[in-house]
Amino acid sequence: MAYDTNNIFAKILRGEAPSFKVYEDDKTYVMMDIMPQTVGHTLVLTKEPAVNLFDLSYDAAQACVSTAKKIAPAIMKATNADGIVLSQFNGAAAGQTVDHVHFHLVPRYEGQNIHAHAHVKGDMEAIKALAEKIIAAINELN
Repeated sequence: MAYDTNNIFAKILRGEAPSFKVYEDDKTYVMMDIMPQTVGHTLVLTKEPAVNLFDLSYDAAQACVSTAKKIAPAIMKATNADGIVLSQFNGAAAGQTVDHVHFHLVPRYEGQNIHAHAHVKGDMEAIKALAEKIIAAINELN
């Protein structure tokens, strides 16, 4: 499948669509998921135009995992989560809903079920406020 330069994540990376950014470097962009599975669900996007992991360079894959490792402790601190899941989907059959490589950081809480992937739109004000808490935790921890 050819990369669609008009997918929503490509538009966000170009500044043509809004997002709740929590971190950015030269190879990755981290933002809140607006359809969170749990409180604090965050996405790590590669800046490389790639549909799935199979199209992604080793360098970009390493950058995404490195960024996830940097951001995960801040998410844990800001949310008081009991754990966190790192996942990445490839193809519709695997649950991929945007054809641009991205990794999910999904905080988990004891005794709490998670929402289905990409089904429930979150409260935008609550997501924005949590993004600010995660940014503060990133700055404090790094």
